[in-house]
Amino acid sequence: MRIGIGLPNQVRDVHAPVIPAWARRAEEAGFATLGTAGRVAYPGVMDTVALAAAAGATTTIGLLSQVLLATTWPGALLAKEAASIDGVSGGRLTLGIGVGIREDDFVVPGHGPRDRGARMDRDLATYRSMWAGEPVPGSPNPAVPAGGRQVPLLFGAMTPAAYRRMAESSDGYIAGSVPAALASGAFDAARAAWQAAGRVGQPRLVAHNYFALGDPGRGRANIADYYAATAEYQDIVVDNVHTDAGSLRDTVQQFEALGADELILGPGTDDLDEITRLADIVL
Repeated sequence: MRIGIGLPNQVRDVHAPVIPAWARRAEEAGFATLGTAGRVAYPGVMDTVALAAAAGATTTIGLLSQVLLATTWPGALLAKEAASIDGVSGGRLTLGIGVGIREDDFVVPGHGPRDRGARMDRDLATYRSMWAGEPVPGSPNPAVPAGGRQVPLLFGAMTPAAYRRMAESSDGYIAGSVPAALASGAFDAARAAWQAAGRVGQPRLVAHNYFALGDPGRGRANIADYYAATAEYQDIVVDNVHTDAGSLRDTVQQFEALGADELILGPGTDDLDEITRLADIVL
């Protein structure tokens, strides 16, 4: 199982210049992937911007959005944004997406929370078309340079529609920021949907948890603030923040036992020393 680390772009009032420095240090430490979590209506760094900054600051580490709120974007615009990040990174991006749940993140006129599932289904076709080099709707020009690729897609969420989209249109599934015991059922549902869709092999399964080692109190508070609008889910996430070596090592073992392909550990603060603290425990 690969171990990745989140970028601190979701930390309230993050010191934005830390993003490329964090990316470089995480690559040097040996993490497999840099992940992002992002909202619009929150004082952080946009996930696409954080991923682009990380792409420019690194050469080998993977890049993953987990998850980007796809339906808050016009489909053609997000398709070009993702292809651009993938291109400048040399093909290191995996686009993890979901439909979004917080109404205040939907700020683009005509792209509100209503009918976002149907919009996602339409947008998936747009992504594939534009990544294949087909013209932008209404234009003779393609949106992406020749020689690009279909950006790998993962889906998050735990609804029947999300599992269906994952199985029909993506490479795998991202579980929520929950303990392994809760993620187990989501992984099983993803595998079942994959099989029902007639897909060969197994979906790529990615897990996500949070950690706060240097200042556990501040880290927990930051994570609680980020999830403040999600009711019971906030309690699950905050109660599952790892603040010591034993908890982190147990979690790695538990997700390995579930058959997860990757575990991304997201930071509760933007303290650069958290990278070394985490690496010393899990790598």
